[in-house]
Amino acid sequence: MTSTSISRPLLLGHRGARRYAPENTLAAFDLTLEHGCDGFEFDVRFTADRRAIICHDPKLAGMDVAHKVYSEIYARVAAPCLDHVLARFAARAFLDIELKVAGLEDEVFTCLQESPARRGYVVSSFYPDVVRAVAGHGLVSGFLCDTQRELALWTGLPGEYVIPHYKLASEQLVQEIHAAGRKALVWTVNDEREMQRLAEWGVEGIISDDTVLLARTFGNTAEAQRHRDT
Repeated sequence: MTSTSISRPLLLGHRGARRYAPENTLAAFDLTLEHGCDGFEFDVRFTADRRAIICHDPKLAGMDVAHKVYSEIYARVAAPCLDHVLARFAARAFLDIELKVAGLEDEVFTCLQESPARRGYVVSSFYPDVVRAVAGHGLVSGFLCDTQRELALWTGLPGEYVIPHYKLASEQLVQEIHAAGRKALVWTVNDEREMQRLAEWGVEGIISDDTVLLARTFGNTAEAQRHRDT
């Protein structure tokens, strides 16, 4: 299993540094790393011509992503695709690749074969069938959940990561995840005390909108990194 070995939690930007730049853009991803985080979470959908576009909502700039070819979308919005993100960041960032729709598993597998995520990755989804399909491809998978009903499903699913919303997180849950031999990522955490509490519980990663706060909380700012390197 691919992982990143560090003493503190992984520090991940939610859709990049979305508090400081347009979300799910290369600029937001670059900024996440500049702030001192280890990587970022981002969302993937299919266009009409089966390009794995980075986009959270079904519509982008008023366009129905699933019914537009990528060139039409790009002519209005410079949204990257998965292969663009991997080419730029696979060697230097931990990647949480969230699949918003089913059917992307083959494309993600191919992209990761061509550009291995050397700092670690997880392919995550809210959909159990997608998680099973990802795991069936031999990829590192994670189950996302933001309700108690969804959370109850994690024990019956394959995967290396359980990724609950912070309101579902508890020390007991983290212990149960670890007892099952899995790792815990928690989203979306924008409060410093909550970040510290989760770290004390031993979570493997924290996902935040506020990448500056996240890095500063764990003394991992860009300035601190430069100081350690000198």
